[in-house]
Amino acid sequence: MAALGLLLLWGAGVVACAIQHPPQPAPHVEHESFFQKPFADGPAVTQACLRCHPQAAREVMGTAHWNWVGDPVPLPGGRREAIGKKNLLNNFCIGIQGNWPRCTSCHAGYGWEDERFDFNNARLVDCLVCHEQTGGYRKGLAGLPEAGVDLLAAARSVGRPTRQNCGSCHFNGGGGDAVKHGDLDQSLLHPETRIDVHMGGHGFQCVDCHAGHDHQVPGRAMSVSVDNHNHLSCLKCHASGAHHDQRLNAHEDALACQACHIPSMAVDEGTKLDWDWSTAGDPRRERATADPHRYKAIKGSFVWEEDVRPAYAWYNGSSTHYLLGERIDPAQVTALAAPLGDIRDPQARIWPFKLHTGKQIYDTRHKTLLVPKTYGAGGYWTDFDWDQAARLGCEQTGLPYSGSYGFAPTVMYWPLSHMVTESSQALQCRDCHGPQGRLDWRALGYRGDPLTYGGRRAQATRSRRSSR
Repeated sequence: MAALGLLLLWGAGVVACAIQHPPQPAPHVEHESFFQKPFADGPAVTQACLRCHPQAAREVMGTAHWNWVGDPVPLPGGRREAIGKKNLLNNFCIGIQGNWPRCTSCHAGYGWEDERFDFNNARLVDCLVCHEQTGGYRKGLAGLPEAGVDLLAAARSVGRPTRQNCGSCHFNGGGGDAVKHGDLDQSLLHPETRIDVHMGGHGFQCVDCHAGHDHQVPGRAMSVSVDNHNHLSCLKCHASGAHHDQRLNAHEDALACQACHIPSMAVDEGTKLDWDWSTAGDPRRERATADPHRYKAIKGSFVWEEDVRPAYAWYNGSSTHYLLGERIDPAQVTALAAPLGDIRDPQARIWPFKLHTGKQIYDTRHKTLLVPKTYGAGGYWTDFDWDQAARLGCEQTGLPYSGSYGFAPTVMYWPLSHMVTESSQALQCRDCHGPQGRLDWRALGYRGDPLTYGGRRAQATRSRRSSR
């Protein structure tokens, strides 16, 4: 039976230019002779870099990597606001406000310890985290280099960013390897082709696809953005309608490439699927469990699985977000980030997602999710006191706190775009169609299996008619 999926053009050879002209980075200039004396700290390295690259820091300072928010976007109530990691909640470590030093260990800068961080100081940009090639550079609290890091060696080694550079933060989001993303983990440092055909089969670095200019890196994380601006598409390199079998081309109207070419996530490393904060605070359980992927006293209990089948939903590139201070119904699951689009949306495609569920603290009177203080003096990780953590957190966020808290269910959708496997391993017709198919057709808006009831356009037309 023909594969139900988009044959990867690299493997199929459909688009000659994709094979004959892969990304060609500019020749690298060795930096060993440029730096001779030890550096006192990270900002001193940046100052040295700026002598030859005077605009580089300012370019970085215009990005979400630096600001942790994007451009202002329309929000409910008619207001416009820049949103991102700086002010959104998640159902992993919840939020950075009041917890900066620990959360900002992955910031592309130095010294973000609290709300007073100077985002206009070019010397605080961390050039090394993206460019050093020793493999020994480590960032600690507030993004400062860890004690013992050889800054001179790191500066002399700088080059084009590698998977190691990008992965030092993106593989370890949420507190450890493979915790947050279902398609980004340390197996991508040296992957086999079965894990990722681009990185394993063709030796791609992250910046081969996420290739921009002037430090403007294309790509969009749904977890921290709402609009469709700056999305990166497979069509950047692969032509549409390129399958030898027109039955496969017909699927492009309804399916994202990823839906067929990422048949499973967390292939080798496993990933966190659920985080229940309500069970935190039991050191004895932690000792008895002896598995940090299942329980930690400071964080609660987890569900951790490997080689997981994705969830599927329509996605048009834009998304919804829970905003700080919005009321919730604690009897219902609150979506902190969810895709927009449905069967009637011509811009939407069926995408594979990692669904991360959680239980997190909320104010039972005001019906708002809270950002507790977890790290540092008075934080939950220090004193195991939820009431205190909630009060201290509200002092930072400005949210009112009634003194009464509980735990509410939440969910986050994480679209999958990495771990694209070999074309021979793409989903087959029977994987989606027939009684054993993985797709819930009715949940996606179809009457049933499209092989029986017709394709997307026919069913969308029926849906519009039935709503009149």
